[in-house]
Amino acid sequence: MSESTRMRQIAREIFEHALAEGSIAKGFARHVHCERGILRVCEDLYDLHLYSRVLVVSLGKAGHTMVEALSAQVGASLEGIVASSVESPAQVHGFRYFRGGHPTPNAEAVQAASAILGMLEAQPASSLIMFLLSGGGSSIVEKPIDDEISLDDLIATYRALVHSGAPIFEINAVRKHLSAVKGGRLAQAAFPAQQVSLLVSDVPDSTPDALASGPTMPDSTTVEDCYRIAEKYELLKQFPPSVRELFERHAFEETPKSDHPAFHRARWWPVLTNQTAIDEASIAAERAGFVVHVDNSCDDWDYDHAADYLLRRVRELRQQFSPVCLISGGEVTVKVTDGGVGGRNQQFALACAERIKGENITVLSAGTDGVDGNSSAAGAVVDGATVERTRGRGLDVRAALEKFDTYPLFRALGDAIETGPTGNNSRDLRILLAY
Repeated sequence: MSESTRMRQIAREIFEHALAEGSIAKGFARHVHCERGILRVCEDLYDLHLYSRVLVVSLGKAGHTMVEALSAQVGASLEGIVASSVESPAQVHGFRYFRGGHPTPNAEAVQAASAILGMLEAQPASSLIMFLLSGGGSSIVEKPIDDEISLDDLIATYRALVHSGAPIFEINAVRKHLSAVKGGRLAQAAFPAQQVSLLVSDVPDSTPDALASGPTMPDSTTVEDCYRIAEKYELLKQFPPSVRELFERHAFEETPKSDHPAFHRARWWPVLTNQTAIDEASIAAERAGFVVHVDNSCDDWDYDHAADYLLRRVRELRQQFSPVCLISGGEVTVKVTDGGVGGRNQQFALACAERIKGENITVLSAGTDGVDGNSSAAGAVVDGATVERTRGRGLDVRAALEKFDTYPLFRALGDAIETGPTGNNSRDLRILLAY
């Protein structure tokens, strides 16, 4: 086995370890425990005997997995609604299941939102509502704030936002104000019940209300933010008339803020975050003999800019330590124009491959949800020999980058990271090895 092949394998093993140790089952086992009807969620205790009803709303890519993990701790007495974008191999008794769309909503996403709102709006103060929130929830459960906005209009709006190049925080600011369920509006619907939210987060730790567009949290964004973002990214001409008209009339209603009564009996606890994946990747890299450094400063940067920055950092580190592993969490952005099959992780990896030709550097970039963009891969791994190997197969790196069509190239090389959907979603990992 060549050194470059061995390093690609080590990078994969570091990522796989982070996935396994950052699983939802392990996260719940660490932070959630139930004994004799007393439920512990992180630092909170709930006596389940005292509530007239305990209901669970689980939404996002990890919707099924989170309910299974909670049921493993609490038992079979739970009931509620699960909305996810993937088919569950087995359904938990007592739950209604919906398969919402991702990255854009579908008819079932709207049905799920209506069902959740219907269940919550009848609950008294004696009920306990447990919200299990994970990434992807923004599109998996959705209902427009205005009935004039059709599903097709909603999908067109989402596509315009996702392809705008805006970071997720700004995308979600607009989504929240267009939605009957986001930006604290599920908490508003559940008032006056007691509420606790368990979070498997795919957003920066500093902005937890961006997770699934913050359906159960006070919204830190405002209607004025929406109007500013639409102007900044020239979105009005891309929005359908029903949505454009709301912007032009300045017709948005403000989302609930921290002084709203719905939040007086509400708590929010992270069960898994991107930091969990970073920590576990660091452990695996140290065990493999690398000096480890973590640098998350390129979170939400454009992929090209992030590639330049991280490669410069790992080259600097290699002058002091060898072998060295640089780990970077969070997500990079890609502004797609007329794209092929790929995603932000594969785009970032291939951009790195061009820059490290002939160098002893290996780069892996992949999503913990197992899905990268519109491809079936989680991401990809590259090294100093990647460009040469593509030429030997008649593949064109520059064309793949320009067409945002990276997955066919990585699949042909055998360097796509194929995990399948993980039932988890705690953002992306970039692992750079220099030796």
